Amino acid sequence: MSRTPMPPQLPHGSFLVTDADKLGLSRKQLSRAGIFTPSRGVRLPLASTGSAADNVRAYTRLDPGCVLTHSAAARLWRICLPGWLDADWRIHIARPADSCKPRRRNVVGHQLSFKEGEVMMSDGVRLTSPARTWLDLASVLAFDELVAAGDSVVVEHGEDFPLPRQPLAAVPDLQRIISQHPGMRGVKKARLALDLVRVGADSAPETMLRLALVRAGLPEPALNVVLRNGLGHPVVWPDAAYPEHRIALQYDGLHHGDPDQYRRDIKRQSLTESLGWRELRVDKHDLEGERPAVVDRVRALLDPFGAKTLRRTGS
Repeated sequence: MSRTPMPPQLPHGSFLVTDADKLGLSRKQLSRAGIFTPSRGVRLPLASTGSAADNVRAYTRLDPGCVLTHSAAARLWRICLPGWLDADWRIHIARPADSCKPRRRNVVGHQLSFKEGEVMMSDGVRLTSPARTWLDLASVLAFDELVAAGDSVVVEHGEDFPLPRQPLAAVPDLQRIISQHPGMRGVKKARLALDLVRVGADSAPETMLRLALVRAGLPEPALNVVLRNGLGHPVVWPDAAYPEHRIALQYDGLHHGDPDQYRRDIKRQSLTESLGWRELRVDKHDLEGERPAVVDRVRALLDPFGAKTLRRTGS
């Protein structure tokens, strides 16, 4: 590999070969080992420090009719994707239905019709709106994956949360876009999934936790619950909860194995219990299988409050 430093004017993300003259880059510099050719006419420094938008922006600059869609748009909006799809880094690009489908390396081409407001510019990238992106994902995601993606679109947290959050789109926006595309592939799945989309879930495991409980006939837990201390200050934010029974559910992801995080979890649990609540910590193993273990764990906590009303017939 050449020891000659990379040109200092090299962009931090993707750029077009046609930008070379403006950037002061020679053809020889464009062919250096440290510059990758992901697709015809596009270059990307292997040591790129650019954002996700920086790394794909050149694709929509190739053609003013090109729009990022599906998982490519979802990554930029930070819509929840399952691991199998998030690992597929091909770029989904669409042209209008009356144009030809994009065909190039590392690109999945589509021909799609867009209504007003369904294509936007974000950080210099032309892509589908969050609501339209979610609807397009309905053609490739499994049902529960689509619910999780929908939850990540509508999630919001108020000022009482450590990190207040605004939704990418509201539930009525998803309802509206479904009604505007009655014959679209995956729209029936989207319509059913939307009935289970809720505001307040931050991750796919939190969505799967809620779905497992509801399908087992247990009451649906509340989201966006805030626990306050004696002074009225917010101090604990359960992933899900049964406020009437003072039961908090917390999902512990892989990062909760970190010693510092573990100590914070223990402190949180102690604080929760000092407020008169019970905390149930859930991990990925509790969500696995046809009958997830979390169902029996939650049922055991709820049974004293009225077991007969919590069990579905035959369970």
